[in-house]
Amino acid sequence: MNAPRSPCPISNALDLLGDRWTLLVVRDLFVGKRTYGEFQRSPEGIPTNILADRLKRLEKQGLIDRTPYQDRPIRYRYSLTEKGLALRPVLYAIAEWGLNWMPETEARMALLTDEELR
Repeated sequence: MNAPRSPCPISNALDLLGDRWTLLVVRDLFVGKRTYGEFQRSPEGIPTNILADRLKRLEKQGLIDRTPYQDRPIRYRYSLTEKGLALRPVLYAIAEWGLNWMPETEARMALLTDEELR
């Protein structure tokens, strides 16, 4: 990640999380998705190159871990770290705001508990 634009915590958080895809990948981890293929099947249709980039970025910033589960070809299972799990209230707040202020929003998120995610 580049040097911060400012010491503002919102600016710095947005530098990591502020694009249209990153929080959707985090959301998918909270609902139990673990593999690249599972992320690809999300209804938003994230392009494969962007998905690969976001997973690398989240890992580099310490929000997720990856563990190999297959050797040939090598495939990884992803999980949230403590830093990533700390985004739970952020996702709930965004979801509640969307439900309250965006009429086309329907679904409530059923996020897994920390114990279910481990």
